[in-house]
Amino acid sequence: MSPESKKLFNIIILGVAFMFMFTAFQTCGNVAQTVIRSLNSTDFHGSGYTSMAIIYGVFSASNLITPSVVAIVGPQLSMFASGLFYSMYIAVFIQPFPWSFYTASVFIGIAAAESDRRTVFIALTVISLVGTVLLFLIRKPDSENVLGEDESSDDQDLEINESAQSNVTKAVDAFKKSLKLCVTKEMLLLSATTAYTGLELTFFTGVYGTCIGAVNKFGTEEKSLIGLSGIFIGIGEILGGSLFGLLSKNHRCGRNPVVLLGLLVHFVAFYLIFLNIPGDAPIAPVQGTDSSAYITPSKEVAILCSFLLGLGDSCFNTQLLSILGFLYAEDSAPAFAVFKFVQSICAAVAFFYSNYLLLHWQLLLMVLCGFFGAVSFFTVEWEAAAIVARGSDYRSI
Repeated sequence: MSPESKKLFNIIILGVAFMFMFTAFQTCGNVAQTVIRSLNSTDFHGSGYTSMAIIYGVFSASNLITPSVVAIVGPQLSMFASGLFYSMYIAVFIQPFPWSFYTASVFIGIAAAESDRRTVFIALTVISLVGTVLLFLIRKPDSENVLGEDESSDDQDLEINESAQSNVTKAVDAFKKSLKLCVTKEMLLLSATTAYTGLELTFFTGVYGTCIGAVNKFGTEEKSLIGLSGIFIGIGEILGGSLFGLLSKNHRCGRNPVVLLGLLVHFVAFYLIFLNIPGDAPIAPVQGTDSSAYITPSKEVAILCSFLLGLGDSCFNTQLLSILGFLYAEDSAPAFAVFKFVQSICAAVAFFYSNYLLLHWQLLLMVLCGFFGAVSFFTVEWEAAAIVARGSDYRSI
């Protein structure tokens, strides 16, 4: 197989493997609070919000050391181990106990009747494991320096030792670069935007589905609407990612219009949710809530908001990844580690306060963070446009 064919094969395997793993995990996260809330009427007592807060809290701390770990262990083994932890977390829902539930939440950072729950989460666990196993199909790139047959074993051992020392050096350098990037002007400004993506990630992956499932006025379809909501969030993400991902390659229009569109789309979604969903929906008991918001709860409006949440999220993420790739082309791994660190720690904080804050306060917080995050992004993008105009390096900012 030619090097080009091998790269394409690896990309396809990675895409399919991640599709399986994150389809299972995101589905699990979307229904976790609803399922756990129904279990709290039994001997089990836990919180899906707290679980996700643990996951993203540990995830945020892990991100700064991730480049170092990958440099030593290797990407394939690192991804395989991560896939096992994802699968373990999902499997806990088959027969949850508080100790195993929260323990699995720590490890993964580095509804319906009981029988239906088991069926669903067994299926999700299998899907996640399939994606994990697929990672073993990834083929290693051809080595540029192949040892000759006539070289002695001593020379081979020397090269292995030098390679190990090189990996350790790379690990230390990657960690140092991550710390240095945290305090640069550009990264500090982009962190405000990244923080907002962490808050809205929490909202559409965990809180909004829980809200829909708690509204009794949706009738007998309230629980099934959670799945439909997740589907339309995914449709919005796919549409936005496909369209704006291509636009990000063309810098003539700049990234700011896409971010502005994402902000406006999210503001429309937040306003409609404020009108449509009762304020106590995020923290409603197992019986749900009979309250109304400012309009009679509408299933169509709820699903439309799901689509808008996914579409707006894709606007922010495609442009954030684009500008990070432009500004830190030579230090992409540490830059993206900082990006995920900030996003994850804000997601963890958001999952924690979701246990207590009513819906309208959560929406207000996202509106404020979204506004300041967009302004921060605009500032960095204007400076990036100046770089392109001057034809100079980003370090000259």
